[in-house]
Amino acid sequence: MKALAVEASIGNLCEVIGFVNAELENAHCPPKLRDQINLAVEEIFVNIANYAYTPASGNATISIAVGKEAVIRFEDTGKPYNPLEHPLPDLDKPLMEREIGGLGIFFVKKVMDNVDYRRIDNKNVLAMSKKLNATN
Repeated sequence: MKALAVEASIGNLCEVIGFVNAELENAHCPPKLRDQINLAVEEIFVNIANYAYTPASGNATISIAVGKEAVIRFEDTGKPYNPLEHPLPDLDKPLMEREIGGLGIFFVKKVMDNVDYRRIDNKNVLAMSKKLNATN
């Protein structure tokens, strides 16, 4: 896996996306799948940047391995939080009656093939994968 360690700040989002996208392009990942993966990466990194260390700051490490599937792993030492435990949004409710939040992780779970969270050695570790030979 290749890894990039950055401060968990919105200002580093372009660097994170560029890092992931470069690896996907090197592996000849189809543009449609690359776009889906990049959107999922953006959602997870923005959540880390906005919530993991508030009000302080900290770092995040993004790792990627690309073969028959792309596996992206995010690690941070921020507050313990499993986004997969967040209740799914009720899409049947009218927009104005819905709870705020939850659509981002819902989207990530829809576009990625697998999303897993674990708390390991005082770190939040979220891994997600997407098959690259799929016709999505």
